[in-house]
Amino acid sequence: MSASIKEVARLAEVSLGTVSNVLNHPERVSEATRKRVLDAIATLGYVRNDPARQLRAGSSRQIAVVVLDVANPFFTDVVRGVEAVADEQGVMVVVCNSGEDAQRERRHLDLLEEQRIGGVLITPVDDTRSSRLEQLISRGTPVVLVDRGSGWPNRCSVAVDDIYGGRLAGEHLLALRHRRIAFVGGPMSIKQVADRHHGISETVQEAAELLTITTPNLTVASGRVAAGQIADLPPGERPTAVFCANDLLALGVLQELTQRGVRVPQELAIVGYDDIDFAGAAAVPLSSVRQPREQLGRTAAQLLLEEISSEQTHKHRHVVFQPELVVRDSSSRPVHRRARGAR
Repeated sequence: MSASIKEVARLAEVSLGTVSNVLNHPERVSEATRKRVLDAIATLGYVRNDPARQLRAGSSRQIAVVVLDVANPFFTDVVRGVEAVADEQGVMVVVCNSGEDAQRERRHLDLLEEQRIGGVLITPVDDTRSSRLEQLISRGTPVVLVDRGSGWPNRCSVAVDDIYGGRLAGEHLLALRHRRIAFVGGPMSIKQVADRHHGISETVQEAAELLTITTPNLTVASGRVAAGQIADLPPGERPTAVFCANDLLALGVLQELTQRGVRVPQELAIVGYDDIDFAGAAAVPLSSVRQPREQLGRTAAQLLLEEISSEQTHKHRHVVFQPELVVRDSSSRPVHRRARGAR
């Protein structure tokens, strides 16, 4: 059993209140008394019981991040940004994975509330105004939406303009003279996917044909299946370019096409989204719409910790970052068009 605060007070010959002040308000204690208490703590190996102290105070030094897919490097980078800010403030970060499952997300939120978590950063599976999130907020737990915009006045949000990101991809492919383009991504219930689809649809609607292939999730495996569907199309119906809702899908598309002997970008150009580290390191370096991943996490954590520390005066803000297109080999060449009569 570890030593108790009473044993520290007894060894240092001070009151419990003095030990508490040394731990929480050292400026209130003389240097000599503080040294005596710290020496007693070192001798006994005392470790403060932070969870119990936080429950008594009604606050917590822990925050949670609930992500859609912990295996996606995009969320790894977002969490890295959150942890950088949390570490500066002496706050612990708990990471939960919803796995794009609304029921699993709800169970995580139930447990976090039971543990009296200090605040929650979340990329929701479905609608941003879910009843469970509303309930959490109404009971006093601060919530910040990550990678998801929100116009609601009772929460902060940090997002990227994904409609604009879809436009960037569409404009790039049109400039390369692609007139038959595929969008690969899903499910459309994920707002980021729907926004990226909306952006490219709006951009190419009058200049090109858009084939939409909806995937069950945003994984490499789903990208490979989608690429197989594209490769199996008759040559006259096959798109000459693919825009994927994230880089994992794009990597899957690239893998499948390479295995089938389809040349990228000569026969099929590929553009991904997120610009994870693997995008530039692929066998054919992937063009991608870059998001400021760590900055998303940093900004979200700052907003959450501000709300936790000054709840009464905190003003909710909605921060929107602009993505940028990074062009690499996978879409660096204009589409090849055969001359009439050529075989």
